[in-house]
Amino acid sequence: MNPILLHLFTSLAYLVLAAYLWRILQRGSQPHSARSIRVAQTLVVIPLVIHCALLAESMLRPDGLYLGVGNAVSVIIALAVLIYWIASFFHRMEALYVLVLSAAAVLLLLPVFLPASGPLENTELFVFKAHLLIALLAYSLFTVASLHVLLMAVVEKRLHSGDIPSSMQALPSLLAMETVLFQIIGGGFIFLTLTLVTGMLYSEELFSKAITFSHKTLFGFVSWLIFAALLIGRRLYGWRGRVAVRWTLAGFIALILAYIGSRFVVEIILHR
Repeated sequence: MNPILLHLFTSLAYLVLAAYLWRILQRGSQPHSARSIRVAQTLVVIPLVIHCALLAESMLRPDGLYLGVGNAVSVIIALAVLIYWIASFFHRMEALYVLVLSAAAVLLLLPVFLPASGPLENTELFVFKAHLLIALLAYSLFTVASLHVLLMAVVEKRLHSGDIPSSMQALPSLLAMETVLFQIIGGGFIFLTLTLVTGMLYSEELFSKAITFSHKTLFGFVSWLIFAALLIGRRLYGWRGRVAVRWTLAGFIALILAYIGSRFVVEIILHR
C-alpha cells in the first residue's frame, strides 16, 4: 500500500479509537464499560504496530538513519502511546488515553510533510545509539507527563466549579493522579540524566571534550535543572497543584527546544 495512504489509515484508526473511548467516558460508569475499554486497549496495538513499521521504513535506510523533525516527533508520540498502553493496564486514565491517541493521529503524519533531509552522522558509534534511544524515551515520558498534568489542571478547575462531566467521573482522585504524575516525571528524569551523560560521552569521543556549548546543550541542561528543582520541591516542600503544572510544562518546553527546536531551525528554516 502507498505509504501516504498507510499514514492516513493509521491516523484514522487512532482517531476512531480516541472517539470510541470518549464515547465510553461520556456514558459514565456502566457494567459493560470496563469490557469496552479492554477492547480499545487491545485494538490500539493495530495502529501502533503500523505506526512503528512506517517509522522503520522512513528512518532505516541503506545509507543511514534518517531522523528529522517529522520522524523525531513521530517516534516520540509512538513511544508515548506504547508507554501509556502499558500503564493503562495498571491505572485507569482513559481520558488521558483519548488525548494521547488524538495527538498520535496528528503527529504521525509529520514525516510525510517534514521528511528528513539526510542521514544522521556518526550513527555507527555505540554511544551515539545509546544516547539517541535514551533521549527518545525521556522525551516520550515527559510528553505523557505534560498531557497528564494538563488533564489534572482541567480536573482541578472542574472540581472547584462543581461541574464534573461524566467523562471525568471515572478518573482516579487528584491525589492518585498526582502520584502517577511524579512517578512518570521521576522515570523521565532518570532517562534525561542518562541522556546528558551519554551526550557528554559522545562529545568526548567525537570532539575530545565532554561539553560543547550549543543551543541543544543549553536547553538540555535547563530542562534537567527545572525537573530536578520540581522533584526536590516535591520532596522537601510538597509542591503540587498549579506549581507542579507550571514547572512540568516549563521543563517540557525547554526539552522541546533542546532538540526539536534546534532541528526545526536547521532543517526547516536553514534547509540544511
